[in-house]
Amino acid sequence: MTEWVVLVNPCAGRRPVSVDEVEEALARAGVRSRVEKVEGIEAMRDAVRAVAASSARLAVVGGDGTVSLTVDTLLAANSGEPPLVGVLPAGTGCDLLRMFGIPQDLEAAARHLHGDADYLLDVACMEGEWGRRRFVNVAQAGVGAAAAETAPRLPRMLGAARYSLAFAARLPRFPTCEVTLTGPGWEYRGSALAVIFANAQFFAGGWNVAPKASIVDGLLDVQVFDATKTEAPGLVPKIVKGVHLGHRSVRRRNLGAFRLVTDLPWPVEVDGDYLGATPVTGSVDPGAVRLKI
Repeated sequence: MTEWVVLVNPCAGRRPVSVDEVEEALARAGVRSRVEKVEGIEAMRDAVRAVAASSARLAVVGGDGTVSLTVDTLLAANSGEPPLVGVLPAGTGCDLLRMFGIPQDLEAAARHLHGDADYLLDVACMEGEWGRRRFVNVAQAGVGAAAAETAPRLPRMLGAARYSLAFAARLPRFPTCEVTLTGPGWEYRGSALAVIFANAQFFAGGWNVAPKASIVDGLLDVQVFDATKTEAPGLVPKIVKGVHLGHRSVRRRNLGAFRLVTDLPWPVEVDGDYLGATPVTGSVDPGAVRLKI
């Protein structure tokens, strides 16, 4: 039986996940594993590189930010076949797994580490003043990214509700601005409150932000929101249910590459991790990583 090295991010989720808890879940699922707690971004990158250089399989315990950081590290160090990664949910919103029907439960998700089934999926990349960062789920610029910047400062016990509360806190004073978003054969110029770049379908703990997104088409589901601040709260329930695409304030396009420029600096986040400010460029690397399912 192949051994999995399982890296635990204790900062993910509404409460710390212990090594003992993960080991017990894996044992009940019958998975041969070695579990390590890894604290901090650079420590996680070092641990991922170490596992990638070994013969063991790699799985991570955390949310979408943990998965994004892991994939970014694997692809930066890899020049061969798409690397394999397993995911056990422990974040405030491990939304990537919702695309595959993998439960948001440690033991149930651990059972998916058995066998050889995996899924080849696209990885997107965002570039800006901070450098380059790959992501697997959803990136944002604008008020949604501002909420992602604020959410980690709220109590962990709030779980996925931290994002909704942070959104409500940042919206009133967030500046609507003029944006220029360009892609192959397409351009949008006008006012906006937020721009979303979705590789997968869900974010923020189950919000169905991109119900038509595909993670195997080499394209991002890009949405520009030019709703007013008074309209935005009423639009949120529609986004949660995935029925917002027909709203007059939403403009949607599938793009394999893009450039976003804003007349005011806008915050940018990928998979819940705040990166910096606009301008940004982005692209998609088709079939870049294998997710264990």
